[in-house]
Amino acid sequence: MKVSGFTFVRNAIKYDYPIVEAITSILPICDEIIVAVGNSDDDTLALIQSISSEKIKIIETVWDDSLREGGKVLAIETDKAFAAIAKDSDWAFYIQGDEVIHEKYLPIIKAAMQQYKDDKRVEGLLFNYNHFYGSYDYVADSRQWYRKEIRVIRNDKNIASYKDAQGFRKNNKKLNVIPIDAMVYHYGWVKPPAAQQAKQQTFHKLWHSDDWMKQNIPVQNEFDYSGIDSLALFDGTHPNVMQARINSINWKFSFDPTKKNLSFKQKVLQFVESILGWRIGEYKNYNVI
Repeated sequence: MKVSGFTFVRNAIKYDYPIVEAITSILPICDEIIVAVGNSDDDTLALIQSISSEKIKIIETVWDDSLREGGKVLAIETDKAFAAIAKDSDWAFYIQGDEVIHEKYLPIIKAAMQQYKDDKRVEGLLFNYNHFYGSYDYVADSRQWYRKEIRVIRNDKNIASYKDAQGFRKNNKKLNVIPIDAMVYHYGWVKPPAAQQAKQQTFHKLWHSDDWMKQNIPVQNEFDYSGIDSLALFDGTHPNVMQARINSINWKFSFDPTKKNLSFKQKVLQFVESILGWRIGEYKNYNVI
């Protein structure tokens, strides 16, 4: 069995992306990792080149900054990396620049790849998610956060990144996937407030016009994390590759998990979900088989 990892990145240093941790977290079970490094305003290319592994293969890309609808450029960059993986790979392991896999899940992921390698009905593996917010001590637990997404896909070039690169489709049809007991740790909302604000002011340009930006993204020096609706304390462990970053944290964020800033409708839907485990109206860009 051969496995290729793939990802894309741009301005990782400027916006404090844990891209090195993301890549190294999946490195042990990948035979190669393709990194599409976009034209950056910082030393992102040198950062990726500094990763000490012959498995890393870099392709340099140029982002089309004129694409400002639906995050389409993110899917295009994802597809560039996917297109560059080895033709003889069985699986492609996708990781975004703010996602990390805990080492305890690697045997589970590898075993699932092996189990379904020859079962062509299975087009991908579905992962669970932890969305960290504000600091490494809290996870978002309201309905606005997606709970699952595809992160391993079959090496089939009819598969492509979908919309803003959150998931994948094959010939514009949902993939048939198997859920696995593995978690993606999403750290996109854990950054120093200044870096988070800078990211917001730049990243939303991939989706929206200048007028929308003026109306919805406040001009300020630091991001205000306090507006979140609901968080829970994280009582687990973080991946080993994240420890140095966590130890160097230089900002404070505190939140009372007992206080929920939810509308009446949200409270009812959350209650139903807590009792039945069913998230009414949940977006699912996949078919579970």
